[in-house]
Formats: sequence, C-alpha cells, structure tokens
Amino acid sequence: MELEFNNKNTKVKQLADYIQRAISMNELKPGDKLSSINTLSRQHNISRDTVFKAFNDLRARGLIESIHGKNYYVSYRVKNVLLILDEYTPFKDALYNALVSKLPSNHKIDLWFHQYNENLFNNIVRESYGMYNKYLIMNYSNDVLAESLSKINPKKLLLLDFGSFNKEGLSYVCQDFDRAFYDALDQAKLDFKKYKKIVFLFDKRHKHPQSSKDYFIRFCTDNNFEFEIIESFTPQTPVVEGTLYIIIKQTDVVEVIKRSKADKLTVGRQFGIIGYNNNPFYEVIENGIAAISIDWEEMGNLAADFVITGNPITRYLPTKIIKRGSY
Repeated sequence: MELEFNNKNTKVKQLADYIQRAISMNELKPGDKLSSINTLSRQHNISRDTVFKAFNDLRARGLIESIHGKNYYVSYRVKNVLLILDEYTPFKDALYNALVSKLPSNHKIDLWFHQYNENLFNNIVRESYGMYNKYLIMNYSNDVLAESLSKINPKKLLLLDFGSFNKEGLSYVCQDFDRAFYDALDQAKLDFKKYKKIVFLFDKRHKHPQSSKDYFIRFCTDNNFEFEIIESFTPQTPVVEGTLYIIIKQTDVVEVIKRSKADKLTVGRQFGIIGYNNNPFYEVIENGIAAISIDWEEMGNLAADFVITGNPITRYLPTKIIKRGSY
C-alpha cells in the first residue's frame, strides 16, 4: 500500500499510521528492522525530523523499539479495530468502555460517529477497506443493510444494535425494538394499572425505529390501556397527573421533569416516567428514573470477544425494564 499524504492530518501522524497498518497487516512482523530515517525521508520526500517524530509516536504507542536511538524494530503486532457508532450518548460510553477494558493493549480502536448520515457512513466504510483487522459497526438504518458493508470480509465484521434486515452469514449483537419491547412492557403491566393513561413520547425526528410505535399500540390495545403517542414536548406542554410517560429521547426526560416541577407534580407519585436506554444519570436524578434497555456493557464485552477470538456470534440482547422510583 502506497503512502499518499493528504491534508486531513499531519505528515507525522500519517506516516506513523501507515507504518502501524503495515504492522497490523503482518507486512512488518515482530523483530523486523524498520527502514532508516534517511531512507524513509528520501522514499516519501519528507524531512528527517518528520520521520523521527513518527518513530517517536510509534514508540509511544508501544509498537516499535530502538537500539541506541539508531535502529528501530517492530516490538509486537498491533490490531486495528474500526468502531462506527450512530451518535454519542452516555450509554454508548458504557459500550465503549467495556470494549476497551476487555481488549489487550495491542489493539487500537478508531471511533467514528455517522450521525445517521448515509453519505458520511458510506464514506467512512469505503475509506476503511483493508485497513482494519475487525469492523464493529452500527448500521445507519434498522431496516436496510448498507451496501458498502458488502465488501468487508464477513469474518471481520460485527453488526451492533440495529438489525431487522437480513443478517444471514453475518455476525451481530443487536437489540429488538419490536417484540422484545412489547415483552418488556408486558412484564410490568401490573405496575402500569395504577395509571389512567400511557403516553409514548416519540420525537418524529428521532432515528429510533418507528416500528416500536406499532408494538406500543399493540401492547396497550391487548391490555386495555388508554394511550397516546405524542411527537414533541415543549415547555408549554403540561404534565398530566395519573399518566405514565415512556420517553425515547433523554432530553425529553429532562424536559418532562422540568415541566412537572412547574406543575408541582412529583415523579413516581402523581405521574410516572420510563426512559428508553439506561443512562448513568438515571440512577441519581429524582428518586431514580426507570429505563427500558439492553445491557450496553454486555454489548461491549461481546464485541471484545469477537475481536479477540474471531468466533462468529448471532445474538439479540434481552430488553428489560430497570425499575426505579419514577413509576
């Protein structure tokens, strides 16, 4: 693979990354001697200082060693991992931290967020072909598998979170936003009977799978609960006493709590809240905010197992209600 410098990063980082990829792909093996600073300087038409700084970067990463500051050798093989998530949220931190904690120190993770932008997603994937040992990817859609993923060796690819599309021949650790959502609600239906109405607060702009609405309606209809789906919550929207709010967006959880204080209503007593996807701050605000969630740490641990062992995995994580004082 030829090194072509661009304006995205410094030449020092690009050269260091280039050598790291060569180590990762076993083109350079442990104990191999690297080309000299003068040779690399001439070969890539860069200054000796640039090469020297790149070598220092690689030494800091623990990838190369030097003898008397002159000859440089590969110390051990690094594994490059591409992690593409949809967007930053605190519960993605739980996934990431579990993944990083379980991987050996010779694994380097490149983290990207695609923000549900299909073009951005495809560009990241296409520019990554052949550069990584493993690919851990949240697709930009729950319904359609991105065509760009078809060129990645399926033995190296693990799909995360989304996945109602055909996943035959692929490894995945996903959650079910439909039947599993229904079943989680069903397990708590006796607790729900103290409420006059259940409101599903589901911002129409949110990328959470729309099919969850159908299963919410089915659950409420099957159990004779009065219900409503609302798409936005403004500072002027009242919190209604005797109502249980099931809320997708974390910012909407905050807005409902703020409004309830203005309306002098107490969460967990005069109305209820269940947020979607557990969050560390849900444990500490009010008397604890209940959550419908998978175990994001488990997803990170299973992803780490895939990276380390290469064993295929096909797993849907269970969706559960974490009961706290908010309902």
